Amino acid sequence: MEHHQVKIAVIGLGYVGLPLAIHFATCGFSVIGIDKDKSKIDSLAKGISYIPDVSDSLLQDTIKKGVFTATTSEDAVDLYKQASYVIVTVPTPVTENGDPDLGAIIAASHFIQQHLQQGQTIIFESSTYPGTLEEVILPILQKTGKEVGKDYYLGYSPERIDPGNHHFSVKSIPKVVSGQTKTCLEKVIDLYKHAFDEVVPVSSPKVAEMCKLFENIQRLVNISLVNEIFSLCRKLNIDFYEALQAAATKPFGFTPYWPGPGIGGHCIPVDPLYFQWKLKQHGFISRLIQVAQEINEKMPAEIVERVNEIAPNVAAEVLLIGVAYKKDVNDLRESPALVVFDLLVQKGYDVKYYDPYFPNIYINGINYKSVELSREQIQQADV
Repeated sequence: MEHHQVKIAVIGLGYVGLPLAIHFATCGFSVIGIDKDKSKIDSLAKGISYIPDVSDSLLQDTIKKGVFTATTSEDAVDLYKQASYVIVTVPTPVTENGDPDLGAIIAASHFIQQHLQQGQTIIFESSTYPGTLEEVILPILQKTGKEVGKDYYLGYSPERIDPGNHHFSVKSIPKVVSGQTKTCLEKVIDLYKHAFDEVVPVSSPKVAEMCKLFENIQRLVNISLVNEIFSLCRKLNIDFYEALQAAATKPFGFTPYWPGPGIGGHCIPVDPLYFQWKLKQHGFISRLIQVAQEINEKMPAEIVERVNEIAPNVAAEVLLIGVAYKKDVNDLRESPALVVFDLLVQKGYDVKYYDPYFPNIYINGINYKSVELSREQIQQADV
């Protein structure tokens, strides 16, 4: 495969799509980034990255070399048709009821169906429930009259990017891949083997889709377990942290997880609900996922309860350090810190926050500005 002759279109330039697009570009491929958000495209055109994992200098280097360009979906058709590979990394959130919202995936599938080219390979990376590729995406593409595995190729490879994690690069994380047919799988492998250290083929898209959900269901359950044990140790007047550190000295069979104010981000709060929804379609339910979700949803209230124990005077000042869902990311999605913030304000506390990634945030329509993290600011806070 001559990299510079292979064009890749990446649809969706968020926390997954932009790092992936830039990674392929640095590998020598010609990459077209497509996103409907014009503000993102304008930022990229100026060489300014909105994702911490992609530096401005790296972005500017790929643009300068002519291996990366970004455009809106309205302007993308001509460039899109030149792509041999199309990778879809659009958001897959949940509705207010906790059901899958596949609106972006369906819209991307219709865009692809309208402009599908002979011999193109389409790869979806968005996290979703097992069966999505075969039951939702494939029927849309079949409207072209083209035959999958012959006229075009279709595969699924779950994204595994961990924003803010500097220990594992995009290239070093093993890439699970699947194809709708054997030939489809071969096409997917043929691309990803040039960009990732290890490619892990599985037998079907359903297995690949389940793989991603399984990873985050395990994390949800482990986080809920440690949060519950932490809460119970407080009630029993046991030093949880000392017990955890002692348990972590065991060289086998134990992985330490640390308690926190709940779960956040796009994966852990969302992926288990996708699996739960799929189970319900077949008359089943995971009681463990249900209880784990309930435990983590209660954690912000427990944080506020602890604040109240320390500072029962509700006029006290509380300083929140960090409001993103994890360190070193500019991502507020599902952040439990925002729930903690809101609950403290409702209680009457004077709440201030510091986060270098968010100069201002809105809580119930009120604009709060990040304060300077100084010795004086810390000393004057009651909590």
